[in-house]
Amino acid sequence: MTTLTINGKTVEVDADPSTPLLWALRDNLAMTGTKFGCGMAACGACTVHINGQATRSCVTPVSAAAGSKVGTIEGMPDDKIGRAVLAAWIQHDVAQCGYCQNGQVMSAVGLLRSKPRPTDADIDQAMAGNVCRCGTYQRIRAAIKDAARAIA
Repeated sequence: MTTLTINGKTVEVDADPSTPLLWALRDNLAMTGTKFGCGMAACGACTVHINGQATRSCVTPVSAAAGSKVGTIEGMPDDKIGRAVLAAWIQHDVAQCGYCQNGQVMSAVGLLRSKPRPTDADIDQAMAGNVCRCGTYQRIRAAIKDAARAIA
């Protein structure tokens, strides 16, 4: 058993310590907002926050999250920055197929936590590991800028 704090709640996960956090969230805790994309930390669909840092959960063992604060997309409506990002995503109609969007949102929230007024270069750097097959990158950038203004 591994004890995790997810979205402010302490939970026990009955999984091998080497199990990727992604699968512990999805299979053991039925938290399906975090998506499997590539399994190699290359696409960003599985992004969660560990102690506020955007982290790829597909390559992070559940044991590495023990004793840390884990944030998932399910917790974003309860987070000031998360709410601002979600509202901007809707305002800019960012999602097309939507598969990558949970990871995109988590990366955007992580960026705005560390840089509340990001430049285009900051946005490019923070979002570089998130792939959107539909190509909504310009809407993502606009949504991040609007969310930054909303939390300022």
